[in-house]
Amino acid sequence: MKKILVLNGPNLNLLGKREPEIYGHQTFEMYFEELKAAFSEAELHYFQSNSEGALIDKIHEIGFDFDGIVINAGAYTHTSVAIADALSAVTSPAIEVHISNIHAREKFRHHSYLTSRCRGMIAGLGLKGYELAVRSLLS
Repeated sequence: MKKILVLNGPNLNLLGKREPEIYGHQTFEMYFEELKAAFSEAELHYFQSNSEGALIDKIHEIGFDFDGIVINAGAYTHTSVAIADALSAVTSPAIEVHISNIHAREKFRHHSYLTSRCRGMIAGLGLKGYELAVRSLLS
């Protein structure tokens, strides 16, 4: 059975409450249960942290044993060379996901340090982006 980690960064613990006009009304925990049900042939794991170091530690912990990482690093996408380096250091392939279209938002959000370290990037499709990323990693 393939193992996939869904890794969310800062402020994504507030989904369902935070800016619902951008991010919707559903909590990620609720959505993750739906995701697990949709991919019962895989072992899906979820981790969220507002701390850059905790995200890096999790990548190091699973990055040689899991079959893939779906990462939404939140604002760290645009600032963290360290998370990008962690993705480069491990063998698990990663797909970058953003709920909103980062290219339609503030200019500082247009650049991602992670994209070049990932197999692909999905942005602007809402929570559906996570499903597409998992599907890609499983194929």
